[in-house]
Amino acid sequence: MRQIVLDTETTGLETSDGHRIIEIGCVEMIDRRLSGNHFHHYVNPERDIEDGALEVHGISREFLHDKPVFADIVDDLMEYIEGSQLIIHNAPFDVGFLDYELSLLGRPDRVTDHARILDTLELARDEHPGQRNSLDALCKRYDVDNSSRTLHGALLDAEILADVYLAMTGGQSDLGLSFQSAEATESGIAELAGKERPALRVLEANPQEAAAHQARLDAIKKNSGHCLWNDL
Repeated sequence: MRQIVLDTETTGLETSDGHRIIEIGCVEMIDRRLSGNHFHHYVNPERDIEDGALEVHGISREFLHDKPVFADIVDDLMEYIEGSQLIIHNAPFDVGFLDYELSLLGRPDRVTDHARILDTLELARDEHPGQRNSLDALCKRYDVDNSSRTLHGALLDAEILADVYLAMTGGQSDLGLSFQSAEATESGIAELAGKERPALRVLEANPQEAAAHQARLDAIKKNSGHCLWNDL
């Protein structure tokens, strides 16, 4: 199963005010394991950034002036998420901005035409009704280290959300106990077989213990008419 954990940063809170995406960060999981296949881009929004948003993510317009515009990365992004399940915290926000960017390009497609959506905020509200379910709150609840998160960043938040999602839904699927390949299994067995090991210590019953054991077997045979141990 291919899952993509996605997060965005924006110039403000509302697409109705013309706000745009300025950063997209994605991490890929295959069968609940991080693959290392990331997608990350800063995006030139071609507009100013609200002071409130700047305080959250610290990304300035000056920093973004030489970055690609959304039209330059959209095809790569859609190809990256194609056929996956997108894991997003507060999905309507991020999906709404992505759909808005697609609409500005005159494209008829929307995010849900390319991928399924799983909203971890809804999942957390179902699991913990009436409690705080921000990403920071979930990190504390599930003991996920977010000490590097002094400011919001799309790729960092996606990586943290991946850890939170795995903790929320049962942790790693196999605890890392399986070998990675047939070659690893064979080499591991060969290595173990080749190691010198002390001979196993064998403890034999003394005559008194052997006699007591036989008496017990005879009693079983007398009571049930049959004793498998004696037959063997």
